[in-house]
Amino acid sequence: MEHRKIFQHTTIATSGERELIVAGPITPDELRTCSMHPDLDAFRRPKDQHAALIEIAELEEGRIIAARDGDVIVGYVTFHYPDELERWSEGGMEDLIELGAIEVADAYRGYSLGKKMIELSFADEQLDNVIVYTTEYYWHWDLEGTKLNVWEYRAMMEKLMKSVGMVWFATDDPEICSHPANCLMVKIGKEVPLQSAEQFDRVRFRQRFMY
Repeated sequence: MEHRKIFQHTTIATSGERELIVAGPITPDELRTCSMHPDLDAFRRPKDQHAALIEIAELEEGRIIAARDGDVIVGYVTFHYPDELERWSEGGMEDLIELGAIEVADAYRGYSLGKKMIELSFADEQLDNVIVYTTEYYWHWDLEGTKLNVWEYRAMMEKLMKSVGMVWFATDDPEICSHPANCLMVKIGKEVPLQSAEQFDRVRFRQRFMY
């Protein structure tokens, strides 16, 4: 399985004189030279999340796209194989990749960093030979910080994922079905063989009557 990692780089001007750097996939060594913004704590403590990003970057399939202010990471997107304890790993698919996390520090929202990081992730057709999926759960969303209700946040996330061609897919996964705002978003790369798409369908649905 070829995991294409084609480095992308762009800058975003801030309201001051500073420029934010958005780049990736970032190497483990590059990540080690950076620190994490203290607000990046949605999933774990910033220090622990920094270590997790390095571990993901070390994986053959892993990739990190990061937004930096100097040498401080202020946003990131992760890609990796599904966790072996989750249903998405059950098909044993080497061409199924999870968009696992996307996070932007509070002070840096408003610069469209999430959209830019996602766009760079898919640039130069580097993910065209895999199925990329993401599971959106409302309990991970920063409803308090954004002042959005659950449906507004869901619409925002759908718009973000649709910007790179990811679309809503049905599933009978219990966690996703536990709340109507949760959803599964997927992009099947144009080079993905039909048998992989069919295998993903079998993973999405455990109950045959759902087909």
